[in-house]
Amino acid sequence: MTLVRVFARPLLASSFVLTGIDRLRNTEATATALRPTLDRINKAVPATASATSNEQRVAKVLGAAHLGAAVLLGIGRFSRVSALVLVATSTLNAVVEFNSADSSTSKTRKDRRNQLLKNLSLIGAVLLAAVDTNGRPSWAWRAEHFAEDARRNALALSHDTRKSIKKAEKAVRKTASEVTGS
Repeated sequence: MTLVRVFARPLLASSFVLTGIDRLRNTEATATALRPTLDRINKAVPATASATSNEQRVAKVLGAAHLGAAVLLGIGRFSRVSALVLVATSTLNAVVEFNSADSSTSKTRKDRRNQLLKNLSLIGAVLLAAVDTNGRPSWAWRAEHFAEDARRNALALSHDTRKSIKKAEKAVRKTASEVTGS
């Protein structure tokens, strides 16, 4: 792991750790703020109603997922998966915060906009962490090269097989001519 990653991942994760802890400590407030967003989700996708009916549980699960993924990202374990979890939970948190923020005065609207931009910036940073391969080839690259190597091996094998068949045909002809000529 490079020196930049050693420092950058914990720095990025720190904000998410604090947010996850805050969500777990204040599940009542989080659940209250989640309710309108969960209602919209239920209207758009009715199949989610059973999972989102208890906003307290949803708030706890989101807080725990947020905290767990942030800790994993910070220590560099399962960093790509944890970054994707943070993208999902942070997006939901950004929507909830934006919808529940006060927008009655120009100052509060400005604060609401600034908070949204900060959240979007953090989501962008975590998206970059999600695609960071830590200097190693990605799974897509590995799969592509594995398929190419398999194709080359199959062609080489088929070329060797054709040579063997031709040799076998010559041997059969020679044996047949010896048998018929004797």
